[in-house]
Amino acid sequence: MSKIYLEKNVYEAFKERINYLFDEFELIYLSVSGGKDSSVMVQLTNVEAKKRGRKFDVFYVDYEAQYKSTIDHLYELKKLSQIRDFYHLCLPFNSHNASSVFQPNWQPWLQEDKDKWVREMPEDCINEFNHPFGDLFIEGEEVESFMVKFPKWLMNKHEKTKIACVVGIRTDESMNRFRAIAFGKNIYKNLNWTTEIKKGIYNAYPIYDWRTEDIWHSVSKFNLSFNESYEMMYKNGMGIHEQRICQPYGADQRVSLNQWASLEPETWSKVVNRVSGANFGNIYCKSNLLGHNGTEKPDHLTWEEYTVFLLESLGMYSPELRDHYVRKINIFFDYFEKEEGVKLTEIKDELTPKNIKEKYGEETNGKWIHWKRIAKVIEKNDFSCRSLSYGITKTDREDMVKLKNKWGKLLGIQENTKEMRNLKKNIENEKN
Repeated sequence: MSKIYLEKNVYEAFKERINYLFDEFELIYLSVSGGKDSSVMVQLTNVEAKKRGRKFDVFYVDYEAQYKSTIDHLYELKKLSQIRDFYHLCLPFNSHNASSVFQPNWQPWLQEDKDKWVREMPEDCINEFNHPFGDLFIEGEEVESFMVKFPKWLMNKHEKTKIACVVGIRTDESMNRFRAIAFGKNIYKNLNWTTEIKKGIYNAYPIYDWRTEDIWHSVSKFNLSFNESYEMMYKNGMGIHEQRICQPYGADQRVSLNQWASLEPETWSKVVNRVSGANFGNIYCKSNLLGHNGTEKPDHLTWEEYTVFLLESLGMYSPELRDHYVRKINIFFDYFEKEEGVKLTEIKDELTPKNIKEKYGEETNGKWIHWKRIAKVIEKNDFSCRSLSYGITKTDREDMVKLKNKWGKLLGIQENTKEMRNLKKNIENEKN
């Protein structure tokens, strides 16, 4: 390990941290993804746990439509000697899909989609029929929501008052991660590599200061097993800093979508039939087309023209959904003309924070308008137009019922936000 802190390399620092956790916590579980970081972390933790005669649990969310080699590697990790309980979850969570405007969210392992599942459900998994979580698990909830509830359930199960969830994230992959860890306020005993989630529940990041090179150095030095997807990606021309395999349809992970077709063609043929936009992501994952924050229109179009283009394109698939957005946008125009004195012809193509201050004298808490902002609402399939400071209205509800009856789940708007999921639930309850 080449990186040195206070005459201590990152591997020695990891050992000190993980052993400190064993000293401080009777109850520890590791959250793994099957990716390189969590894989190295759990294997090195197993070494230290064996020295101490300790056991730990593992938490894993299986997203169904992912690399076969990831699942193969997962079963290698299940054989580690110091694992007490391996919580292999195959539950229909609401999962982000950054590759499709029509299905911005999807649910793995949903029973009604069983004929499209990418693979058979593992026999040793926890599913919606055998899970021990009672009312804690809600079908269609966000994974992040359940991950907060799981440690509390585990504490109650083992009758403990505090627990450590060990997470294999590294700050060099994200400035937000670095900021959250380096400047975190709710920490355990002044340790900046920990975060208090709730009373008695702490996340710990023992490899937060490792680099990608450190991960692969440890695989070689200690002869650790690893997910073979990475080696296939490397042979296929992808650098070690670009490779992503966890939840492949997320905003960060989709950069590797163009690898699937060549690495695992049999899996890929099932994926494109399972997850809306997967092949679109395969083609355009290296472009700005899929990025909501870094969106780019064609150079020959203004943002106003691009907005019209998006609406016309959407109308080719669903005139009803196009008309819904047109209605909401017109309400927005009417509001600005009445309340702000801004006529349709005066709307700017694009505004920056500096432009806003010059135009309004001060920032107006999001109550400003420009065509780029409107275009991004359509790109994100923001059905309720929350980005334009809207909420669900009675007319939106009527639109939703019509779209749901005609399109079912195809448009993906039912699970787009929490309020949309609540609306969907209310509609279904009324039918029953």
